[in-house]
Amino acid sequence: MTYCVGLLVNDGLVMIADTRTNAGIDNIATFQKLHAFDQPGERTIVVATSGNLAVSQAVISLMTDGFENPANGMLETIYDHPTMFKTAAYVGRAIAEVMRMNGGSTYGMGANFDVTMLVGGQVKGGRLRLFMVYSAGNFIEATEDTPYLQIGEHKYGKPILDRAITYNTNLSDCVKIGLISMDSTMRSNLGVGMPIDLWVAKRDALKSELKTRIEQGEPYFHDLRERWSAALRSAHQDIPSPPYF
Repeated sequence: MTYCVGLLVNDGLVMIADTRTNAGIDNIATFQKLHAFDQPGERTIVVATSGNLAVSQAVISLMTDGFENPANGMLETIYDHPTMFKTAAYVGRAIAEVMRMNGGSTYGMGANFDVTMLVGGQVKGGRLRLFMVYSAGNFIEATEDTPYLQIGEHKYGKPILDRAITYNTNLSDCVKIGLISMDSTMRSNLGVGMPIDLWVAKRDALKSELKTRIEQGEPYFHDLRERWSAALRSAHQDIPSPPYF
């Protein structure tokens, strides 16, 4: 299991992902699920992955190394597309290509071949955008009305986003609220865990503003967890008792 969230607001884009993978209760490991592709001044792209780890890693490698576009016979990488829409479509084709190469043997063995990806960023001359790409290769886009997208174990972290995130939320608050959303998910699902990867880009900067990994015991995140728990306890204690008994 995993949890990744992308927050697209007026000021920029925030992406947060956990790093835990679980192949059984006694086989837990750490793998990077947030991958940044930067050409400063030209493009900044970030991809978050959830689902089958082997498939996710194969797709990231294929996008980096490049593969042939059947429409024109040219070798294309993730850096070769003039818009984020075409970049998202390229990620969809990469997923489909990995499915094609491995689908027969994998489906025959009854393995879970599902993968979903968040693809965000900006290409010079275009808009900052955020997409969710499904295993079928199709995708949806974040909008001003729905300025965030989630993949993986999303239900525990969704309520705080619904209540607190709008298109006009500043980047600092997006990071804070996104980390609270991640903490809420980790509290309720042991399949999601630290370290946490965090990536931030400002609109029109065309470069990564922040790329960092939050380790267990990191002071700010530890303080955030304690303050959020205390705030919840205080909030429910301040609400009047129900009049029903």
